[in-house]
Amino acid sequence: MIVIALFVFVFIVFALGFLYFWGINPGEVTVFLTQDIHFTLPLTIILICVLLLGLLIGNGVHIVSAVLLSFRNWKGGRRMRKAEEISSVYRSGVGRLLSGDLKKARTLLKKALDRDPKRVDSHLALASVALQEGNTEEGIELLQKARKLDPKGLEVLFKLGATLEETGRLEEAMGIYKELLLGEADNRKAMRALRDIQIKVGNINEALELQKKILKLTSSGPKSDVEKTIMMQLRYQRACNDLENGDVEKTIETCRDISKKNPGFTPARVTLGDAYRQAERKADAVRIYQEGYKSLKKSVFLARLEDHYIKEEDPATLLAFYRSQMQTDPADLLLKLYLGRLCLRLEMVDEALTHLTDLETSNIDFTKLHLLLAEAQRRRHNIEDAVSEYQKALGIDHHLRLGFVCEVCNAKFSEWHSRCPECKNWDSLVLPERQQISEAKLIDQPKSIPHGSRES
Repeated sequence: MIVIALFVFVFIVFALGFLYFWGINPGEVTVFLTQDIHFTLPLTIILICVLLLGLLIGNGVHIVSAVLLSFRNWKGGRRMRKAEEISSVYRSGVGRLLSGDLKKARTLLKKALDRDPKRVDSHLALASVALQEGNTEEGIELLQKARKLDPKGLEVLFKLGATLEETGRLEEAMGIYKELLLGEADNRKAMRALRDIQIKVGNINEALELQKKILKLTSSGPKSDVEKTIMMQLRYQRACNDLENGDVEKTIETCRDISKKNPGFTPARVTLGDAYRQAERKADAVRIYQEGYKSLKKSVFLARLEDHYIKEEDPATLLAFYRSQMQTDPADLLLKLYLGRLCLRLEMVDEALTHLTDLETSNIDFTKLHLLLAEAQRRRHNIEDAVSEYQKALGIDHHLRLGFVCEVCNAKFSEWHSRCPECKNWDSLVLPERQQISEAKLIDQPKSIPHGSRES
């Protein structure tokens, strides 16, 4: 009622205003549409028509805008509901993937991808399903599609690069990481990944250049120490390549610098000695090997010294070094082993037995020690002692037991157990050579003719 009354009031006011305006403006106006078509109307009528037309256009525009806004809101709400539904299906698929239900995960993620083919995360998750199922090509194809949708996406590029690397497509993987570095030059993760592949394919120089950049970006902290170690290892690898290529002086320079900065890095010292030997600087090589053993107590230095002096037909000098070292450190059992072995090679059997027996009485027990002792006893014609040492080396007792090994953990036992004492698995102990015996086939031999049948 109020609206109607208000409408009537407005209409009356408008009518009165119209009559008043018409009364004080009695003139007429002629409006030409063309040269021949025209019409004449009171000025008041024309003004009212213009006013009404303006109101009509304004209200029409407002109505159209309101309709369009309502349509957009409806369409946007529909998109949001669809996106939420797809997200719900995607989350369910990822949940199944994480729980290991690959079949259900594939179904849900495929459904999410079918409803929205432009979702990058759906491509990534479905690629993970394919890779876990062993469908490598499908996984790579899905990752390539995700890359087209998001060419600069770090997650996509890293996953694609790692997948290509795992499948042995190293050149393609390197291309991915190089592309990533073009867009983000200081990305250390990409640098490390590219560096590791360069190492795999043997491009040590390229890997070394990348490592220099990584070190510049990793100034301090535990990661810096790790990167410095990798830098040292790469420098050493390049030094080895230089030695193989005949650049002995460059190898000597690099290995000397590495040994100075990292005295505990055995390979650099060994290769430095090898480079000196290749350069015919034998005295320097011997010095490096001797200093290396004195400071690091690594058997490789003794092996290198023995190889050098045997080739030089000068075992006496090596023997003198061993004996002098034994006087300096009588408790050096590693040196005692090599000294005993050298004495045995030089037919100094009694001294060899003395050193090797000292090792055995120190509760040291390994196959090669028993073989050395057996050989020494054999050369002294102590056959029973030699046989005893051979039996120890072969793990044979007087009962000629063959022993047992656990198929699960590879623990060895002289007696059979229903349950492995180490890994606790039941019925897992078998003869160590069981597989070899079971896979072998008996070769047919000509049957021997029983005695008495030959003449007949």
